Amino acid sequence: MPGPQPTEIELTTRQDEILERLARRETSPQRLVRRCNIVLEAAKGANNEQIGRRLNIQRGTARTWRERWAAAVPGFVMAEEEGVDDKVLTELIEQVLADNPRPGTPGTFEAEQIAQIIAVACEDPQECGRPVTHWTPRELRDEVIKRGIVTSISTRSAGRFLKGSGFEAPSEPPLEERQSRRP
Repeated sequence: MPGPQPTEIELTTRQDEILERLARRETSPQRLVRRCNIVLEAAKGANNEQIGRRLNIQRGTARTWRERWAAAVPGFVMAEEEGVDDKVLTELIEQVLADNPRPGTPGTFEAEQIAQIIAVACEDPQECGRPVTHWTPRELRDEVIKRGIVTSISTRSAGRFLKGSGFEAPSEPPLEERQSRRP
């Protein structure tokens, strides 16, 4: 018993050329290449199951990108009717085939702030006027706020920067050294 028919995909000559170019371009990310190939296969008349087998992907993945493309077709048609150049059309196609923004809150700190917090964590706390020999999450939090690196940071977040501080020296000498000491 056949299932529902997939959305039919028809490409203009320019769309086909751009998709082929993006799929062959050495600098294209693999996810973009895969998505271009899905659309190209769909335009050749392949159903989602066939696309999945040919490209070694899940049927649902083929369906997702087929539907995303179909939803964007009116925008492509309008852009082509307005006479946009290939560069603009390529950008439109790349936007349609790009990942959607991920759910959740954006990062709290910018890359520069993170680098500065890590730099503070690498300093000797006593040189910063702190009465401790090693950073504690609370002391690190207070110091980065005092320096104006961030306006606020939780003690727990500051602790995460300390937790990821790297490797510690081994508590025992390496195996070679221990064996060379034996009589």
